[in-house]
Amino acid sequence: MSREYRQPVYAPPKGSADLLLIRHGESAPAREGVHFDTVDGHGDPHLHPQGHKQAERVGERLKGNPIRQIYVTKLTRTQQTAAPLAQHLGLTPQQNPDLHEVHLGDWDGGLYRVKAAANDPVYRRAMEAQDWGLIPNAESRDAFFERVTRGLMAIAAAHTDEQVAVFVHGGVIAAALAVAARSEPFAFLGAANGSISRLVIQGDRMTIRGFNDISHLDGL
Repeated sequence: MSREYRQPVYAPPKGSADLLLIRHGESAPAREGVHFDTVDGHGDPHLHPQGHKQAERVGERLKGNPIRQIYVTKLTRTQQTAAPLAQHLGLTPQQNPDLHEVHLGDWDGGLYRVKAAANDPVYRRAMEAQDWGLIPNAESRDAFFERVTRGLMAIAAAHTDEQVAVFVHGGVIAAALAVAARSEPFAFLGAANGSISRLVIQGDRMTIRGFNDISHLDGL
């Protein structure tokens, strides 16, 4: 009988780190004239009730994974989204100082959503240029991409041959995958709340293994 050669099942290569990038659940709505509480100048809304439901689904989805550590940012919405999974796994999330959302300058605290909904001319220019830095006093795209890359590489270096869950923001996921794919800067903007993307890092090589998986959110 001749030997059979079946199609292989992917596994991260030896010496790599397997990062699950989870976008936080839906956060509280912005309202004109009302500013979110802030942390170091960043808007810090808590999760909307729908966001808590999404967080529970994420926890159920990933509780069987061999996750060795959970990372969050300094912003409450990532911490609340990570809480169900942390409880399932008995892990205490760690904060990474480089993975908080892009700083939106004068538009942080909720105003960005208002401007985007109104299709403000400055918003349009920022989208066309694919650079947050066109918003008054906002963080530039290049500075943002640099710190996100630094944060991801630090996590990868600490978790060789391990899988970790990293609860972050839509802008962070977009930046991470754009760097990995060497794509247009905003090509991956728009990951859904509660979605799971996957990035495998080996040395200085970043490989995308998944983007915007929302199968666990069916029915919400």
